[in-house]
Amino acid sequence: MHTLILEIDLHIPEATSLKAKRSVVQSLVRRIDDRHGVAAAEVDELDTHQRARLGAAIVGGSPAHLERVADDIDRFIWAEPRVEVLDIGRSWWSSE
Repeated sequence: MHTLILEIDLHIPEATSLKAKRSVVQSLVRRIDDRHGVAAAEVDELDTHQRARLGAAIVGGSPAHLERVADDIDRFIWAEPRVEVLDIGRSWWSSE
């Protein structure tokens, strides 16, 4: 079993309140979950209205498959017009 963790650091320039930020973040998390079948959540910067850090865990038997899913999530995040991507990091864990 292999696990690929994505850590996605975002700037949300048009968020003038936590409520506005959470609307964007919840939409992104929901769409990542729905489109890619991975666990995603806001994991840091919870009280900062223009910053967000998301985490996503992709689990599977093939590292190549996990890379493809991560690449799809990368493209999805970079194409989102409401956010500026500051960084997307990848960390691997394997039980083998």
